Amino acid sequence: MTGPQLAAVFLVLVGLFGWINTRLLHWPIATVMVLAGLLNAGLLLLVARLGSGEGGTAMISSVVGLDFPQTVIGHMLGFLLFAGAMQVDFSELRRRGLSVLLLATVGVLASTAVVGGGLWLAGRLIGLPLSLPWAIVFGALISPTDPVAVLAAVKEGSLSKTLEVVLQGEALFNDGVGIIVFTAALAIAAGGADVRPLATMGEVLVQALGGGLLGAASGAVVIWAMRAIDDYAVEVTLSLALAAAVYAVAQAIEVSGPIAVVAAGLLVGDRGLRTAMSNTTRRYVRSFWMLVDEILNALLFLLLGLQVLVVPFNARLAGLQLAAIVLVLAARFAVVLPWGAYFQVRQQERHAGLILGWGGLHGALSLALALSIPRGPGQSLMLSITFAVVIFSVVIQGLTFGRLAAWVRRVQASE
Repeated sequence: MTGPQLAAVFLVLVGLFGWINTRLLHWPIATVMVLAGLLNAGLLLLVARLGSGEGGTAMISSVVGLDFPQTVIGHMLGFLLFAGAMQVDFSELRRRGLSVLLLATVGVLASTAVVGGGLWLAGRLIGLPLSLPWAIVFGALISPTDPVAVLAAVKEGSLSKTLEVVLQGEALFNDGVGIIVFTAALAIAAGGADVRPLATMGEVLVQALGGGLLGAASGAVVIWAMRAIDDYAVEVTLSLALAAAVYAVAQAIEVSGPIAVVAAGLLVGDRGLRTAMSNTTRRYVRSFWMLVDEILNALLFLLLGLQVLVVPFNARLAGLQLAAIVLVLAARFAVVLPWGAYFQVRQQERHAGLILGWGGLHGALSLALALSIPRGPGQSLMLSITFAVVIFSVVIQGLTFGRLAAWVRRVQASE
């Protein structure tokens, strides 16, 4: 199938299952689209196995041939992060800046160590050959919370401003840190590079600061240009150009693209909307980026479910997959419980640790990183474990997070 034909099929599926969900299910859209992807992958395998035509086989070949890491990290992530950043309350984010910063940096590093070390020990107990460097690679790719999944869950949860902005801000900023840590860990595991923790931390700092400065400077220039005109079509185009250009330039000069585009989106979503746009333009810009967020979000999770076609399955790995799910949850709660206790005491946020822990979802970014590992035994193992954790996170955590948030609200109201 050609690229346009494949895109048409995906959009038809997104529209169809979106309609079914709106009409009947009322589930989180991320969960629905992942299940839709899994269902359609199963149907394609069934059609191909029954040998009832070349259509199923051709579709499977097209999906397997899709470069999922490039689709996510190279094409979609920049727009999704910009759209997500546009929706964040920037004034509240400034007040919670220390919490967000530490969760997005120290939290990622701590989770990487806990998950990696725990998975290595679990592999030894189960009797599966898993080296410590490859266990750390898994810890690095799974530790950043997925911004798309988290933002979708937050919409369902109706959280307080404090918890909402902490989850949003952490998910938006920890991607850049996670990608850098993953790249360093992969170089050690695959090529035997020297372990240099201080150099890695320095690289994280330089790339994060460089990305933040690039995004802020670019956003300021676009806001200046918007102030000089009043044309909603041109200003929407300027915001779209900003998201695409900042992400591309950041990748070209080797600073953090995710952090650059988040910084630009936060600036336009706050100062740009307040000072550079008329009421009409503000309405169009907000509506445009909300639609971009919803449509790309749905498409991304449909593709995530379809990736079951490229994931190797081995019954011997079931124990390690279960261990990985437990370890990822344990590491998440270990990282956020101190902040949960702080918010409970200082902000009267009951069960804040539970919300922050269960709301740390993992999604397409982690799977894209696993698929970017060079082919070999290491990739097969990482891919199988990552897919199990991601599906559990999006389906189980995503489906129950809204109910958990509603229960917390009822507890607070009763007290």
